[in-house]
Amino acid sequence: MEAQDLDPPDARVVILGWVIVALLAAGFGACMAKGANRPDDPRLGESRIAGFGEIAFSMQAAGAEITPTQQCALLAATEQQRARGLMTVTDLKGYAGMVFRYSADSAGGYYMKNTPMPLSIAWFAADGSFVSSTDMAPCGDRSDCPIYSASGPYRYALEVPQGQLASLGVGPGSVLQLTGECPST
Repeated sequence: MEAQDLDPPDARVVILGWVIVALLAAGFGACMAKGANRPDDPRLGESRIAGFGEIAFSMQAAGAEITPTQQCALLAATEQQRARGLMTVTDLKGYAGMVFRYSADSAGGYYMKNTPMPLSIAWFAADGSFVSSTDMAPCGDRSDCPIYSASGPYRYALEVPQGQLASLGVGPGSVLQLTGECPST
C-alpha cells in the first residue's frame, strides 16, 4: 500500500477544534469551582435551630388510603442532641416537631425539664409502627419533673406541640417513615 498525501487541515477546522477544547475546559473548571457543586441554600440539611439536623418524615395513618404528606422535623440523633431535646425552645421555626432517632431499641423515659412549650410525644418501633403516645406538661428547672414513658420498646420518638399528633395522622395503627432530606423551602 502506498502512503497517500493528505491535505493539511483547514485553519477553520483547527480553530473550531481549539474553541471546543477551550469550552469543555471552561465548563469543567466551573464545575470544580468552590460552591458550583453546592445547592443554592448552603444550610440545606442543617436545621434552623443550632445543634440539630433535620429530617423529612411521613405518617401513614391507620386505614388511610391516601398518600401521606411529607413533613420536616428537627433531628436528634446523638446522645447529646437527645438529652437536650426541645429544652428552652419556644419557636419550632416552621418544623413540625422533633424526631428522636436511636440506633437500637430503647425504653428510656422523657421529661420536660426547662422545656417551656407543652408537647405531645409518640413513640414508634424499629419498623415505624406506633407504640404509644402521651401529652407532656412544661416543667421548670426542677429535679422532680415527671418522667413520661412508652408502653413498650421504641426506636423513634416524635415530639410536637401539644395536640398536634392527630393532625399528623399519629395514633394506633399509624406508621412513621423517615424519608431523608427535607425539601428546600
